[in-house]
Amino acid sequence: MITVVYQVACEADAVPSQAQVERWVSAALAGHRGEAEVAVRVVTPAEGRRLNSDYRGRDYATNVLSFPFEAPPGLDEDLPELGDLVICAEVVSGEAAEQGKPPEHHWAHMVVHGTLHLLGYDHMEETEALEMEGAEQKILAGLGIPDPYREEAGASPQA
Repeated sequence: MITVVYQVACEADAVPSQAQVERWVSAALAGHRGEAEVAVRVVTPAEGRRLNSDYRGRDYATNVLSFPFEAPPGLDEDLPELGDLVICAEVVSGEAAEQGKPPEHHWAHMVVHGTLHLLGYDHMEETEALEMEGAEQKILAGLGIPDPYREEAGASPQA
């Protein structure tokens, strides 16, 4: 079973529903994990900036941050906890407008992107980036969302 703990810690327009977020997380986990718990927190730019600065050394609010669960020593490592996603609503909305995308499509992309990070995907090296982008494209296509990396879709995510 996939469990999504969803927190909206800001006042923002067009924030996805719990059901949407659950659908996107489940799509990203399909074929990887049958049981998982993911926390998704939607935040203000101030909170996003603080977390990005504290954990990544980057002094700006970014679209999505991923925090994989690390079991403390002595704790069963087969727990369903996968990790946490922190998504800055204002950044995601701004990027969607800038890239000419429906906000729902960009939100889905950020949730899928962050969830793949929790699974160990990365985009620091070109081969890793291509693998991750391919996985995102396939998952989003399954959700009826066009390729977020096509030229007219705009820039890649910053996470």
